[in-house]
Amino acid sequence: MPNLNDIIQDTPKAELHIHVEGSLEPEMMFDLARRNGVPLPYRTVDEVRRAYSFNNLQEFLDLYYEGMNVLRTEEDFFTLADAYLRRAAADNVVHVEMFFDPQAHTGRGVPLGTLMDGLERAIARSRERGVSVSLILCFLRHLTEREAFETLEAAEPYRDRLLGVGLDSSEVGHPPSKFARVFDAARDLGLRLVAHAGEEGPPAYVWEALDILGVERIDHGNRALEDNALVARLRDDRIPLTVCPLSNLELRVVEDLKAHPIKRMLDLGLVATVNSDDPAYFGGYINENFRRVAEAVGLSTEDIATLAHNSLEASFTAPG
Repeated sequence: MPNLNDIIQDTPKAELHIHVEGSLEPEMMFDLARRNGVPLPYRTVDEVRRAYSFNNLQEFLDLYYEGMNVLRTEEDFFTLADAYLRRAAADNVVHVEMFFDPQAHTGRGVPLGTLMDGLERAIARSRERGVSVSLILCFLRHLTEREAFETLEAAEPYRDRLLGVGLDSSEVGHPPSKFARVFDAARDLGLRLVAHAGEEGPPAYVWEALDILGVERIDHGNRALEDNALVARLRDDRIPLTVCPLSNLELRVVEDLKAHPIKRMLDLGLVATVNSDDPAYFGGYINENFRRVAEAVGLSTEDIATLAHNSLEASFTAPG
């Protein structure tokens, strides 16, 4: 009988919750810092890795935004995305719907075209390797509605390169309803809609993402399980959840992987998927997320197959 690692490796899957900036490995951070003459507050790779210990989402985000300061040129964005997509291919990922955070770069003076061109080069290279890739532009929810509108307007010349829009960054205190008009405008442009909700924020944020923003997928969604009516809505409407086990562990959404709700989600009939979120910071790419949560909660081979099937079903543009 094949072992768990072989089953996970041999199973084709889609990754639907990956922030390309969150795949910035410490070694690459140092390489790009040297390339661009950017000072870092760390002396060694090991020192960076020791800093990857978080008590909550905000502590992670502070380091996340600091790290991406090394990304300056089209070549940097190509290097970043190409490295992630090679790892995804090695994990038997056949399709990626990849998040990126333009406001985190344009706010530093990096033109949107610079990152779009770098990402597009990496996507073209990935397609040559047989992995399809689409882009989802995320708005930073700690910034204003006006700034989100400005970003959407700036992205209109690249409309043909975008699959959809999402909502990420600091959740608590920034409900989805804050961006209702922006999501209406994105829908009018024909973009697909997703949003982070129910990671640290309450079930009410998931309801808002569904009923006010009109999203088609919920990114994370763990806290939806606190509301039975919401669980029924997600199940009956087949709304996918893009769940990130190692992220949940590292950000203290769960204190122990043995307490992770992924098995309960499947048992409740939810369209749960497994993803890596920000793998350079949280200790593992997609297959490592599958392996560790499967071992922790006792997922069966059928569960693994269901999660992988769910990822392909939940994707907007996956082949087949």
